[in-house]
Amino acid sequence: MSSTAPGGADTSTSPDPSSNRAERLRVRIRFSKLGKIRWTSHRDVARMWERAFRREHLPLAYSSGFSPRPKVSFGLALPTGYESVAEYIDVDLVGFPASGVAMLPARLSSALPEGVDATAAEVMAPSAPSLQEEVTSCTWRWAVEAPEGQATPSPDELGARVEACLGAGELQVTRPRKGVVQTDNIRPGIVDIKLAGPDGAGDSAGVWLQAELACQPRAIRPSEVTLALGPGLEERSVRRMHQWIWRDGARCEPLSEADLPGAIGARHALERAS
Repeated sequence: MSSTAPGGADTSTSPDPSSNRAERLRVRIRFSKLGKIRWTSHRDVARMWERAFRREHLPLAYSSGFSPRPKVSFGLALPTGYESVAEYIDVDLVGFPASGVAMLPARLSSALPEGVDATAAEVMAPSAPSLQEEVTSCTWRWAVEAPEGQATPSPDELGARVEACLGAGELQVTRPRKGVVQTDNIRPGIVDIKLAGPDGAGDSAGVWLQAELACQPRAIRPSEVTLALGPGLEERSVRRMHQWIWRDGARCEPLSEADLPGAIGARHALERAS
């Protein structure tokens, strides 16, 4: 993704032209998006972050050119209506001490709207690949139910449908995309899928699924998997749990598993939103 935030963000704070000559620090931040704020668009979430950076008076680096923009990069866009405990943002800071990074999650969470919490932060190498280049798959959890007035399939029946999907050579799914109806084989993009029970953190009724879905060459959505599981199913309470990259031959998250000192844990964010 471009090094600038998605369009239209308020940039009333003028960049200091001399700031880009100072030492830069690239920081990767993990955050959650839970509760009613899931209906806020990706673009509006980008504006929230820019406001939070300004409220905390963080020394942002800016792009050069006629219209300098903060050097802020978001990872994969989260579809509106979906929750997440594994969103990421990269930001370049100028003259900011590395020793202050551990406290950034707590500082930024206090400046963000309810439902958006920074949960971890870490210094990255300036040459690190962008999130959109690195992330190869995501883990999702969601519930499926029958439409109102119909009976939801039992876990055993849904389990049989899951096995049928995993055993299929192709799963053709038709969906509207940018005003055009497209049919794609999504089977290569389903890394894994299984039944999963609710974890008690605000989970709703229904039969729960957990799946790892590929992001490249295009991102597979839980809604497409729900369609592939057969008729009479609607998705509920979709939540992104992990984003995965490959580093030194091993699958891992873009930040270390353990939350850093000063961070707000993902579990804590879930409990606050439930």
